[in-house]
Amino acid sequence: MEFDLLDEAMPFEGKILVSDLQGPITANDNAYEITARLVDNGGQLFRVLSRYEEVLAKVIRKEGIKAGDTLRLVLPFLKAYGATDSSMLRLSREGLRVVPGADKTMRYVQEFMSTFVVSTSYEHYVGAACEEIGFPFENAFCTRLSMDMYEVDEGEMRTLRRMAQEIVRMPLIDLPYNARSVRDLSPDDRLIVRRLEDIFWTEIMELSSHQLLSQVNPVGGDEKATSVVEICKRLSVPLEDCMYVGDGVTDVRALQVVRRSGGLAISFNGNAHALREADLAVMSGDTIVTSMLAELFYRSGREGVLEAVEAWDYDSLRSSGMVHEYLLRECARLFPSSPPTVALINKDNLPELLTASLEQRELVRGPSNL
Repeated sequence: MEFDLLDEAMPFEGKILVSDLQGPITANDNAYEITARLVDNGGQLFRVLSRYEEVLAKVIRKEGIKAGDTLRLVLPFLKAYGATDSSMLRLSREGLRVVPGADKTMRYVQEFMSTFVVSTSYEHYVGAACEEIGFPFENAFCTRLSMDMYEVDEGEMRTLRRMAQEIVRMPLIDLPYNARSVRDLSPDDRLIVRRLEDIFWTEIMELSSHQLLSQVNPVGGDEKATSVVEICKRLSVPLEDCMYVGDGVTDVRALQVVRRSGGLAISFNGNAHALREADLAVMSGDTIVTSMLAELFYRSGREGVLEAVEAWDYDSLRSSGMVHEYLLRECARLFPSSPPTVALINKDNLPELLTASLEQRELVRGPSNL
């Protein structure tokens, strides 16, 4: 169904929706899934590298390393196991899972707001998702990558495959919550970190595949925030007229920038990182709630949304006149008793909201692989 339901007289005020892809729109962990499909024991490889990335970013604070850089660390091994642009696109298409309602939501919101996607994911997956939901790829910011432009000879591929299998045999590093230096890790974990340091920053640096580490820059937290600012500048829209939807650690900076500038920051089935930086927690198995919040934001701004959430039920939403009747009917069809949960976040209800959000996150996305 095409969404041409807005009142013709409604003024166009130039508000913007920016959304993360994985979580609010799609239900995959694409880089993990591609690695698991292409590499021997690739799931374990990705898990070890993801934990190592946390150590680099949070404990060692290695320059140039940030949340999301597991997508960079895994690239030499994907190349060694034959990953090509066509195979990554094919696997992305085959495994793609869209959150229920996301295609309708993205079409609906584009009728009255400029709409963008920012994603840490590889461009192959983002392109596949845009095809599936009918979203313009030119409005997507993502990790640009051409596997085919990097050449690796057979001898180097064998070396990288041996490295990959050595990493697969490593246990996950146990990262204490309050770790501030490598000394806070166990002796065994310090040995693992030291060996990974040698692999990535000495041994791979001597191979041609080091270009995959040095030239590919995943769209992590800072890049997402920069993209949001750039979008608003390009369209001459103040940040207070931006609504951002995210769900994880790479959304933290974007959520912060939007919330602190007076825009609307939303966690959609988010983890603790996203919830701590958002105005609203959404727990839903369907994105129709994003459509409703977007229309509320368009019509009444951040304060109007926060006021509506304080009385979040069908009667109040209908009497406000701020949400199209079609959305209310469709939402009531999907959720007869009450709309999906939307709550204002504060320090007192954060633990309760986190439990509910993680439960809904697992229902929509499946158990975490990491």
